[in-house]
Amino acid sequence: MTTKDGRFAYEAAGKPGAAPLIFLHGIGGAARAWRLQLATFGDRFHAIAWDMPGYGRSAPLARVSIAALADALQQFIEQIGAAKPILVGHSIGGMIVQKWLTQSPKLVRAVVLAQTSPAFGKADGEWQKSFIEARLGPLNRGETMKSLAPSLVKELVGDDPDPKGMELARECMASVPEASYRAMMLALIGFDQRSTLKDISVPTLLLSGSKDNNAPAPMMAKMATYIPAAEYVELPGVGHLANLERPDAFDKALGSFLDSIVAKHG
Repeated sequence: MTTKDGRFAYEAAGKPGAAPLIFLHGIGGAARAWRLQLATFGDRFHAIAWDMPGYGRSAPLARVSIAALADALQQFIEQIGAAKPILVGHSIGGMIVQKWLTQSPKLVRAVVLAQTSPAFGKADGEWQKSFIEARLGPLNRGETMKSLAPSLVKELVGDDPDPKGMELARECMASVPEASYRAMMLALIGFDQRSTLKDISVPTLLLSGSKDNNAPAPMMAKMATYIPAAEYVELPGVGHLANLERPDAFDKALGSFLDSIVAKHG
């Protein structure tokens, strides 16, 4: 589906009148990476997954930054008429949610920050330089997203991932436009919302994987201590793509958080 102005493409399941639950994918993802979750939660919510700007059929941004992506998220929420949504942001999707919360803290019912970080750091840090080089270097040397997809996905996952989920992860990664992938990687540089974590005033679930090297569990556990109404769940043996690696474990953790929101807040 696309929004009224045609700028954003998305997939959805459930009744449009139900409480909105919006899923935001990561740098190597797409709306379709959330299909199992849309099926699982579509019976209780209006479950929606966007194609981030520059992905799928969503129009690219003129200039890509986390702030611009947060503005795009606000426009998307307005376009689909999602009042008081619950937002589930994975990886860069979680960074977009953190940035969006600084502008619209009261417009959301709850948030899930899945396998994400409150900061990436400056461009001249050693870790940051090697992170960007590891991902953009092969493209600079003539590889394509399609040729890189199997190795990129393999590096992201933990123990014994679901084969169907891995097939979908490779398919999503292979179809990311190279320009979007490059722009999103560079948008990470300088991202830092550590000082605003204390201002997150809605129920928040932080979800980590014990084998995640991109958003390490100990860092996420620490992040949870700065957010007033945070709950922290670590999925054992899981890498960076929890919803695709272990959909049942991911859905169970998300489901129990959603149950608690509904029980407490109706």
